[in-house]
Amino acid sequence: MWNTVDYNNTSESLWKRGLKWLYPGMGVKRWILLMILGAALAGSGIAILLGPDILVAFGRSVTHYLRVLGQPGKTPLVKETGIALAIVGFVIAGIGFRQVIKSLVVDLLPTDPKDLADIIFHKRGLDKEPAMVVIGGGTGLATLLRGLKYETEKITAIVTVADDGGSSGRIRSELGIPPPGDIRNTLVALANTEPLMEQLFQYRFDWGEGLQGHSFGNLFIAAMTDITGDFEEAIRTSSQVLAVRGRVLPSTLTSVTLRATYADGSSTTGESVIPQSRKPIYRIQLEPENCEPVEEAIAAINAADAIILGPGSLYTSVLPNLLVREIGNAVVTSKAPKIYICNVMTQPGETDGYKASHHVRALLDHVGPGLIDYVIVNTSPIPETLLERYRLEGAIPVEPDVYAIASLGVTPITAPVISMTNLVRHDSQKLAEVISQVLWENSPSQGGPLAKSQRHP
Repeated sequence: MWNTVDYNNTSESLWKRGLKWLYPGMGVKRWILLMILGAALAGSGIAILLGPDILVAFGRSVTHYLRVLGQPGKTPLVKETGIALAIVGFVIAGIGFRQVIKSLVVDLLPTDPKDLADIIFHKRGLDKEPAMVVIGGGTGLATLLRGLKYETEKITAIVTVADDGGSSGRIRSELGIPPPGDIRNTLVALANTEPLMEQLFQYRFDWGEGLQGHSFGNLFIAAMTDITGDFEEAIRTSSQVLAVRGRVLPSTLTSVTLRATYADGSSTTGESVIPQSRKPIYRIQLEPENCEPVEEAIAAINAADAIILGPGSLYTSVLPNLLVREIGNAVVTSKAPKIYICNVMTQPGETDGYKASHHVRALLDHVGPGLIDYVIVNTSPIPETLLERYRLEGAIPVEPDVYAIASLGVTPITAPVISMTNLVRHDSQKLAEVISQVLWENSPSQGGPLAKSQRHP
C-alpha cells in the first residue's frame, strides 16, 4: 500500500514539475516550439532530398506535392527545395536550441553565459588533470595555491592546526575548536569568487571590545562549526561560499600543541612562542604524539599524482602536518613525486643560518628517508636594498647548496621562482610552472613514475 501511494505521488510530482516549464514567464516555451518547427522543416527538407517515397506517411497532400515537383524537368527544383528547407530548418532549430540553453543557464551561472563552452570544456578535462596534495600552512602555502589552482582543480590542501597565536589562538582557547587562521588563508587562496568576498574573509577588526584583532573569516568558520557541530563540515560550507577550487583539510582534528627542544637541551611549548627563544632547534614534536589524522587526508595522499611540501615555516608550518604519524608515513610510502619548496630567506628563531640542505635534512631527520624526491631552490638574485632590510630583521637568503642536497638522495631543482616588490616572496605562477615541468618529466608518456600501475601495483 505504501509503495503504491509513493509511486502515485511521485508520478503526480513529476507531472506537475513538467508542467512548470509551460508557466508564464519561464521564457522557454517559444524557443521549444521554434526548435520543433526547425526540426520539422529540416526533416522535410531531408525527406525531399531522399525522395518522395519515404513521405507516404505524411499524407496524400504532401505526397502529391512532391510528385508534382518530381515531374520531368523539375528534378532540380526538388533538390533545391529540399536543400532550402533543410538549411532553414537547421538554422531555426539551432536558434531555438541556443535560446533554450541561454534561458536555462542565465540565472544559474555565476559568470557570463558566453563562457559556457569554456566552462564545460574545462570540467570535461578535470579527469586528465593531476591530483595534487599540498601540505603546509601560513602565507607560503597560500602563495603557492594561488598559482597552482590554475594548473589543476584536483588540489587537496592539508593544513596545520597547531597555531596558538593571534585571532586563531583566542578562538581555539575560548571555543575549543581547531585554530581556523591557516585554514582561512588557504580557502581564500583557492577561492574562485568575487574579490569583495575575499576581502570580507580577510577583514580584520581593529576596533570593538572583544572583536579587535579577530579576522572575519575566522569568526565565520567558528560560527559554522557551532551551527554544523563539525569543524570539517564548517570548512566544506566555507568552501562553497568562496567557490573554492579543490579541497581544504586539517591534518588532524585533535587539539595539538607544538613542542620544541633546542640544541642546548631546553624546551618550550607553543607555535607562537617557539621562534622567540632565538635558539637553534634540535627537535620538534606534537603533543599528544599519537593524534589521529583526518581520514580524507590519508586517502588524498594515497591517490595523489604529486605531493608538495611547503613553502612555509619549516618547524611551525610544514613539519606539524608530517608529525601526524600516519600522514608522514603515507607521504614516505607514496610512489608519487614528492617536491619540497625551500624557503627563500631564513626565518629568525627557526632557521637562522640554514642552507637549503639543512631544511631538507631537518625534514628527513624528523620523518624519515623517502620523504622528498625533489627540492625547488631559488637562484634569482635579490637586490641589495631588500637584503639590507632583511638583515636588520636577522634574515639572509637561503643558500642553494645543490651538491649537499644531492648527497642526501634528493634531486635539487634550481630556478628563479621569486617575486620582488617590497618583500622577497615566492612567485605563485613561477612555482606552478616549475612544478608542472617536474610532473611532465615524471608523466607516463615520459616514462616517469606517475603511471597508476606504478603508483598502485
